[in-house]
Order: sequence, then structure tokens, then C-alpha cells
Amino acid sequence: MDHLGNLTGRLLQNLNVTVTHAQLSTRYPGWNRINETPSFNRLYFIDSGEGKVIINGVVHYPKPGQLMIMPAGSTQTTETSPSNPYARYFCHFDAQIGEWPLFHSANKLYISDAADPDAVRDIFNEMIALFQDEGFLATLRIQASLLNLLAMCLEAGGYSDFVGELVHTSDQGKLSNVLQYIDQRLKQPMEVEELAELVHLHPNYFIPYFKKFMGVPPMQYVQLKRMALAKKKLSSTDSSISDIAEQVGMELAHFSKYFKKATGVSPSAYRSSTR
Repeated sequence: MDHLGNLTGRLLQNLNVTVTHAQLSTRYPGWNRINETPSFNRLYFIDSGEGKVIINGVVHYPKPGQLMIMPAGSTQTTETSPSNPYARYFCHFDAQIGEWPLFHSANKLYISDAADPDAVRDIFNEMIALFQDEGFLATLRIQASLLNLLAMCLEAGGYSDFVGELVHTSDQGKLSNVLQYIDQRLKQPMEVEELAELVHLHPNYFIPYFKKFMGVPPMQYVQLKRMALAKKKLSSTDSSISDIAEQVGMELAHFSKYFKKATGVSPSAYRSSTR
């Protein structure tokens, strides 16, 4: 699980989310749908009422105080009671890692009891209020609200298997060996050919394959990892800059030049600013 968790964390660094709608609704007709397959994800908080949800043929009965994520592309049927319709906070959202969906359409409904229903209402109310605001700060806050709610739902539901589902969706599991290989050999020279060989792909195919998931080409990712390790060493150890350059597999002159290009400051200036 630790290994999967580490891989998932690296994949999630490239997560892009967009909220396309946010609302509070108490209407009866607006809930009832039969065998829809939306291209967007739905996130709900049930505030009151009763009804049911069928995801890919599996029936659920969401209760007040519960959060749920309905994955894009899944087959969805929803019903609510005419006499006691659901009052529900909800948003529609897109979520992708590179070109891959965060939630796979073949997966189940993610549902959980909200640990703090008042906090969930507050977050949704802020999201709904901000949705009409076209400012860039509103966009940032809306995305932050969505990520917070997704984490709340997955954590409260104990969806530890979400890690495995994310990693093993499509070909994402192939990256595990590649990323682990890179982590273990940052001190050594690396070529794209040896990384491509790990997943049995020609370099011409491996480069776009890797970029789909990680957002950057493989050798740029290697350099970014080297710079991240160098920053950690500069701020948390007394190793000399030449020793740190060696630990990330670079000549001192090249390391100093690349570090300044990547961070905007020299290694010594970075060390001074973090001490």
C-alpha cells in the first residue's frame, strides 16, 4: 500500500479539476433520471429526504448527511420520494490526470457519512456563491473547495482501494516500476531508452505515454526529481554543494547552472533562504 500510495501521490500532483456547475436543489423532478451516462462527474451532499441511486446496476439508498461521488461515464439511475424529495448540494466537475480520468466509469458509487456535515454545507455554500464570480481568485477557491470535499468523501468512506483503482486503471500501473527506478537511480546517468525498456516500449512511444500521465517528458521529470532532492539536501543537511551535485548525478558546474535555471536562485542562495 505504501508503494501504491507513493505512486498515486505522484500522479495526483498532475491532477486538473474544473467545476462546471454548483447548486443547492430541493426540487423533486430534477433528481429523477433513468440510465444516464454523463460525461462529467457528480459530487453530492444529501441534506435531507429519501431516495435511491443505481450506479452500473448496483442499488444504493443515500441518507441525509452523506457525501457521494458519481463517476463520469457510469450508468446512472436516480429516484427520490415525491413527498420527501432529496435536498442536495451538488456540483458537476471534470477531473483528469494527464489525459486519464481520476474516477473510472466502471467503478462504483463512492459514498460516505460526512464527518462534519456543517463544514460540508459551508464549503458547498461558498462554492455556490463563488460560482457566479468570474475572477481568477474565485476559480482557485472553487477548485480548493472541490478538492477538499473529494478528500472528505474518500477519507470518511475508507476508500483505501481508491489508490489501487487509480493506479491500475488502464496502463497506469506500468508507471510504478519506472518511477521507482528513477527514484533509486537519481545519482546515476539515465537515458530514455533504459526507461522505455522497463515498459517494453520504443522510446518514440514511451515519451508521449509518460507525458500523458506525468505532464512532462521522462527526462525532464528526472531533472525535476533531481532538483527536488537537491532542494531537500540544501535545506536539511550540511553537505557541500559539490557533494549534493554528486548525489543527484550531476557535474558541479552543470548542477549550479541548471539549479538556478529551475529555481531562479543559485544553490547557495537557496540554502541561505531556507536556513
